[in-house]
Amino acid sequence: MTADELKTIIAASLPCEHIALEGDGRHWYATIVSAEFEGKRPIARHQRVYKTLGEKMHTDEVHALSMKTFTPAEWAAQPR
Repeated sequence: MTADELKTIIAASLPCEHIALEGDGRHWYATIVSAEFEGKRPIARHQRVYKTLGEKMHTDEVHALSMKTFTPAEWAAQPR
């Protein structure tokens, strides 16, 4: 799987203001910004992203996904 394919899958089920992915095709590191994360704890945010991947996590198409999740306000406050 490519970064673009993974971005497309996530964005199709989760409205995102920003998605950045790095990885080797099996192990991925993501930064995801979505208004849907408002009021949710980190574990609930991660579960929401995993839900977008469905069976791809279980069939090993995506072996590992490490992520940082932000609301738009949290993202705007991040130093760049």
